Amino acid sequence: MRARPLLGLLVGALTVAALVGASTTASAGRACISGASPGGYSYAGHQAAYHGHGVRATITATRAPTVEAGHVAGWVGVGGPGQGANGGDEWIQAGIAAMPGMDPFIYTEITREGAAPKLELLDEGIAIGRSHRIAVLEMAGRPGWWRVWVDGQAVTEPVALRGSSGRWAPIATAESWNGGTPACNSFGFRFERVSVSYGGGGSWRPFVSGHRFLDGAHTMRDLAAAPAESGVYRSTQSTESVLPYAFVASSGS
Repeated sequence: MRARPLLGLLVGALTVAALVGASTTASAGRACISGASPGGYSYAGHQAAYHGHGVRATITATRAPTVEAGHVAGWVGVGGPGQGANGGDEWIQAGIAAMPGMDPFIYTEITREGAAPKLELLDEGIAIGRSHRIAVLEMAGRPGWWRVWVDGQAVTEPVALRGSSGRWAPIATAESWNGGTPACNSFGFRFERVSVSYGGGGSWRPFVSGHRFLDGAHTMRDLAAAPAESGVYRSTQSTESVLPYAFVASSGS
């Protein structure tokens, strides 16, 4: 599976908006423009309490999204607006998204300081209810170089993000953008086995939330806390139906 650019009309559509400070309390109703940050973005997710060298999660679209305008997405990533080494925008993220008239797809978005966001399609026609293991991970022995992984396979070339090594607190979140119109989008994403890498190449430890994003009509429900006793995950697959750290992020009903 190889990354390839999306059509021109999609380029930049999944641009990350400023997250910190955008959180609000949930309210009843659909995920419309009310409660969205300037630009029409809204979120339901978590940012880690500590900086790391990568983030991963098993992400599932739990219901068919309804996208009247803009997009919805469930993603993991690092960086953000103003997070570059010189104060510019810089990030890398990957996840499952949907747009009007399109089936869900897996994507990555990469933004380097001084350049426009670059959006690439990794897979399309993603089935509702099917889980995918998605990771954004700094490479072992190559500080500041990152790759996106999907279902255990590297799906991008190495990506250089200058000055990024160990500087960012990873994020796992659902997102809705209404295209700057009073549109109502709906979504449901489950995040399981959310983890942070404490070293390049994948030294995984349980995700610990340091900040919660919860805008507009969105809701979040915790499913499984991180394993507290050992602080690490078992090497073998669990028979449990939900693997920690896990939560569900949904739009209002």
